[in-house]
Amino acid sequence: MNWNSTNWKSKVWKKLSSKWGLHFDIARLKVEIEELENKAAEPGFWDDMENSQKILQKTKGLKTKVERYEKIVSDLDDLITLNELGMEEQDEAVIPEIGEELERLTGVYEKLRLETLLTRPYDKNNAILTMHAGAGGTEAQDWVQMLYRMYTRWAEEHEFTVKTLDYLDGDEAGIKSVTINIIGENAYGYLRSEKGVHRLVRISPFDASGRRHTSFASVDVMPELDDDIEIDINPADLRIDTYRSSGAGGQHVNKTDSAVRITHIPTGVVTACQTERSQFQNKDTAMKMLKAKLLELKEREQKEKIEDLKGIQMDIAWGSQIRSYVFCPYTLVKDHRTNFEMGDVNAVMDGDLDKFIDAYLASQK
Repeated sequence: MNWNSTNWKSKVWKKLSSKWGLHFDIARLKVEIEELENKAAEPGFWDDMENSQKILQKTKGLKTKVERYEKIVSDLDDLITLNELGMEEQDEAVIPEIGEELERLTGVYEKLRLETLLTRPYDKNNAILTMHAGAGGTEAQDWVQMLYRMYTRWAEEHEFTVKTLDYLDGDEAGIKSVTINIIGENAYGYLRSEKGVHRLVRISPFDASGRRHTSFASVDVMPELDDDIEIDINPADLRIDTYRSSGAGGQHVNKTDSAVRITHIPTGVVTACQTERSQFQNKDTAMKMLKAKLLELKEREQKEKIEDLKGIQMDIAWGSQIRSYVFCPYTLVKDHRTNFEMGDVNAVMDGDLDKFIDAYLASQK
């Protein structure tokens, strides 16, 4: 990097920052904050403790967003000043510092911009992901394990917590199905883009002839609901089964007779949990998952038939994939909904999903 490039980048950032206030709708956020603070100042505000807490929480969230925006603009102004002073003094020692700060500000800006696309009611919630092996046998079960690792790496990169709720080993290798809870702000908003069938093309490590195989896995994504959200469930509509937990070498689960599987008979929705310490805790977690799934079904149109209640559930096979991951004869990951693609398939499998998420959210916007 040299003075020409730093000066050019600084000018670009300065031009862009003049439009950020409109892009992030800062003026509207400030008006909304003022309205919420006026509500908090009204007599009797604390009479409804639950509502008052929600208002305070929302106010805090909006203030945090405005403060983050103002901080990045302030940091950019400081950086432009440093750049101008460095050019005047011809002090090339500050060039690396300017480059690093520009890189950091780019990352902060992109994260803030992406969050503006999260506008649905449950986008801020934790996410529950369930992965099932589809067509492809052992290959597909190994593919589920690869996806499990991919989402775990993505979550760790974003400093989210990953909790395994249910785990079923593959027959020879991999995983038949796994359910994980990704805990962190906006986890569901980001990961709802991952719902659908994922297709893998590679030279099979399980085929002695070294032939190319195609495998499929489904990923279902639900928000983890707050306890205050009420979903009316008739106990007579539930079948609750208990069984002994099982997992890979005992590392994923508790080896006790505490695992719980809940089936909602009218819709056929099944949820399960086996990793909590007690049957009661597993049942509670499985019920939360069931409520999230039923809420999703409730919000869909055309609910007269079971087929409609199942929504866009497609066969986990050819022709229904949302994304393809190709290792051979070339390397490419392509999202078929947005046409966004990346050639570095290994980086994607290491959790580099943000560009796919960004493209999907932008297309939904």
